Amino acid sequence: MEQLSDDTLQLIAGHFRVLSEPVRLRLLHVLRDGEASVNELADALGISQPSASKHLAVLRDQGLVKRRKEGTSARFSIAADFVFEICDIVCDGVRTELERRQSVLPPQRTAS
Repeated sequence: MEQLSDDTLQLIAGHFRVLSEPVRLRLLHVLRDGEASVNELADALGISQPSASKHLAVLRDQGLVKRRKEGTSARFSIAADFVFEICDIVCDGVRTELERRQSVLPPQRTAS
């Protein structure tokens, strides 16, 4: 296996830190369908515009989303498609783990 430099490991860790926030994952999920403005994203997630802007700035700083000026507003889109490969791998793993846990739990009793 290839030896990774400290700088590379820091970059990888930064990506995982950014992806550890559920709101950011939700933003990426909405952007998977295409470009959107901050207001559109805030409305889609039911969060405030300042909160959406803050999270988008973090995603942008990490290189996961990009911003395009359109008149007086900005539109955001995915800059790193590999993020969905990561999410798909993790989601499949979580789904498998939940199914395994479900299979070892005793069946729920229903009230009579």
